[in-house]
Amino acid sequence: MGSIYQKLTESDIEKIKAELHERICVTRHEILEEVKEARAQGDYSENYELYAAKRAKGQNESRIRYLQNVLKNATIISDESPVDEVGINNTVTIYYPEDDEEETYKITTSIRANSMEDRLDMESPLGKAILHHKVGDTVHVVVSKDVEYDVVIRAIDNSSNGDDDLRSY
Repeated sequence: MGSIYQKLTESDIEKIKAELHERICVTRHEILEEVKEARAQGDYSENYELYAAKRAKGQNESRIRYLQNVLKNATIISDESPVDEVGINNTVTIYYPEDDEEETYKITTSIRANSMEDRLDMESPLGKAILHHKVGDTVHVVVSKDVEYDVVIRAIDNSSNGDDDLRSY
């Protein structure tokens, strides 16, 4: 996931707090009960339930530490933008002239980005490049010293919100 210093919206912060509360107050206790039940079965050497419960406990505690760290080091940013500009939580249709193809992405913060769901991190090369641009703009995207390309912003939909799930790991 990279740096723990992340730009997050108020909505992101609330989601993180809600997940932390759930993991600390509910999930942690459920897993402890599973560990107790598995231990009660005796023979630890071939007790898959105990192994699975301990693993779940470790994963939950790791996620709790991660989310606490993210909150501690977060920079809160606004998700508001002018109606005619690309901003956070906007769905943007982009044309790739080189490939004669169009793609649609939702611009999000890194904690909600998910390429499988076409949610693009605002800190990615493409996300950074198109932020604050308008429909019709041709934008030059620099990925590395060897990879660059142009895109044309075809449409901006501002009807989205920050209700996307947080990225897991």
